Amino acid sequence: MAGTAGTPGTPRVLRAMNDRAALDLLLEHGPLSRTRIGKLTGLSKPTASQLLARLEAAGLVLATGTSEGRPGPSAQLYEVNPAAAHVAGLDVTPGRVLAAVADITGRTVATHEVPTPGRRAAGSVVRQVTDALDGAVKAAGLARDDVRRIVVGTPGAFDPGTGRLRYASHLPGWHSPSLLDELAAALPVPVEYENDVNLVALAEQRLGAARGHEDFVLLWNQEGLGAALVLGGRLHRGWTGGAGEVGFLPVPGAPLVRHVTKANSGGYQELAGSQALPRLARELGLADVPSGPYAEAAAALVARAAAEDSDAHRQLLRTYATRLATGLASLVSVLDPELVVLSGAALTAGGEVLRALVQAELEELAASRPKLVVGDVQEHPVLRGALESALAATRDEVFDTSR
Repeated sequence: MAGTAGTPGTPRVLRAMNDRAALDLLLEHGPLSRTRIGKLTGLSKPTASQLLARLEAAGLVLATGTSEGRPGPSAQLYEVNPAAAHVAGLDVTPGRVLAAVADITGRTVATHEVPTPGRRAAGSVVRQVTDALDGAVKAAGLARDDVRRIVVGTPGAFDPGTGRLRYASHLPGWHSPSLLDELAAALPVPVEYENDVNLVALAEQRLGAARGHEDFVLLWNQEGLGAALVLGGRLHRGWTGGAGEVGFLPVPGAPLVRHVTKANSGGYQELAGSQALPRLARELGLADVPSGPYAEAAAALVARAAAEDSDAHRQLLRTYATRLATGLASLVSVLDPELVVLSGAALTAGGEVLRALVQAELEELAASRPKLVVGDVQEHPVLRGALESALAATRDEVFDTSR
């Protein structure tokens, strides 16, 4: 592998670069032979053999089987050692804390959920976080010290200046000024906190519909309506972490909401959030409107409307698409993204039918015309993004053989 500009060309550095390139290829392709690794990296067979021996001795790769129908040492396959490191991710909502543990390859090895009913004090938040983590760690057959890094996804964002959670008054117990210190004391590994929608965007960027895209917006509609902004390949969080809190956005068609942080809502949330769908369905005279949590009811309504062929169901989808496009028009007019990813149960339930309606409406409301796609990561996307974030930093540490 050729060195990059400005990189010292010492043998040790070049070996480390080749090692990392080989490890990344094994993560991407799965088990590979020495010959295949040599071809993909441009290394000679002897150099590829030395590299694999070095990584095997360091506990970073394992010999695993042989290529079918090929005898001899050249047929030996190698894979990244899953036990080289483990990370944890947590997805926090008002109703539960969901934790997962993944090995260094990205495979989720265990999950554990802790329900969180009612209001919570800071002390109980710490206990619920540690209970969720310990449950997942135990289910994985590990000890807490085996986890190298934890990433926690929450609604809102922790203000980098004050350390307090903002934009998420519906998450009781998480607003204590001492909470992050208490969590740091309880968790003996590096812990990072990220907005839940930002983590969904990270999952789509690494694994899903936004792969290969440097500028995109992810619109999320589940318990709340929010967005993630990826500019130049990087998340844009804003000065206080509030970039993408589009639920507070004033929009045509909705009353002007004042004191939005106290109300924990705004015009766009009231117009197109999950709670608006059951109300709209009743206005259109639809029967059997689902009750229960807004996100589940909205997803059920949208899925049914996309599948049914009736005037009322078609009107529900058209109205919903117009409302979604109304807020999106402001976002794309300011940011001019290449791509918009629709995610969250109240959006993905509509599939291609809803996507096409939103695309058509947006093209009439905004001069910029990004491509709209439905998100690919639909099973626990916040949790998947948390694991991907933890894995990225941990792989940089564990795979660095230059030290």
